[in-house]
Amino acid sequence: MRRTLALGLLALMAIAGNAFGQAQARITGKVTDAVTKAPIENATIHVEAIAGKTFKEDFKTKKDGTYAIFLLDGTIKYKFTWSAPGYAPYAEDMKLQIAGAPNTKDVQLQSGTAAPAAGNGAAKAPEAKGDPAVEAFNEGAKLANAGDNAGAIKKMTEAVTLKPDLIAGWEALANLQLRQKDYKPAIEAAKKALSFADDETEMWQVLFEAYTATGDKAGAAEAKKKLPANAGSLFNDAAKLINAGKDAEAESLLKQSIAADPKFAQAYYELGMVYVRTQKNADAKANLEKYLELEPNGKDAATAKEMLQYVK
Repeated sequence: MRRTLALGLLALMAIAGNAFGQAQARITGKVTDAVTKAPIENATIHVEAIAGKTFKEDFKTKKDGTYAIFLLDGTIKYKFTWSAPGYAPYAEDMKLQIAGAPNTKDVQLQSGTAAPAAGNGAAKAPEAKGDPAVEAFNEGAKLANAGDNAGAIKKMTEAVTLKPDLIAGWEALANLQLRQKDYKPAIEAAKKALSFADDETEMWQVLFEAYTATGDKAGAAEAKKKLPANAGSLFNDAAKLINAGKDAEAESLLKQSIAADPKFAQAYYELGMVYVRTQKNADAKANLEKYLELEPNGKDAATAKEMLQYVK
């Protein structure tokens, strides 16, 4: 799959270490009533590229007011406009951080019918002071990107201490602690995230891996029940996303495919290549090595070995 792209990457990497295509970004948050603090279901988040590209798309909040948005190009600036019937819209221009963990933006809408201001796209509410929890989260994301997992864990812990319902913070903690092989705290963080949203498949994946590593067969079996069981189907869906240039979305499906079948060699290879393209060298190395362990003479073994020379 994407053999041409894989070979092309070898040439690109010889030219520049960061020539990997578009860097993606993710933003999550919650939309609530500014007075009652109640979540606003079905609120609209309109995202529009400000410059560089033509992009317009609307997203909706869930029943609990939460939302999650993936943007394929995280290198450009966007205008975000949050709105709902009976509320004054709120707009903000944002340049998202490119990180494994998501950017976070919680918005409180004021009751009213204020129309969008001419030339502005929306009536902009007064800027609130920065949320210390969100600031700690973003600092943690920067540290994680820089490879400072211990520093990132410290900041993410600070974020969820300040804001115990920060789901993205608990998810980041779980993934970071799993990466550090701190399995007990990884399990605790994943469970905390699931207590807020039990449909977060990635957290069941963390539990599966952590329980397996600690020898808790019962816990691993229970977590596996929550994961889709058809590894091949998941892999095929991931392949479609990769071919469409949607690596961020494919990453999750490849992880689920591996969880469903831990010996699915090709899934490790493609996940490793996703991490190569997003410059997550440690994760790329681990997955490519696992692929070679399972299929030392596989059809992509030569490419995997070549790529390992660049992600040391």
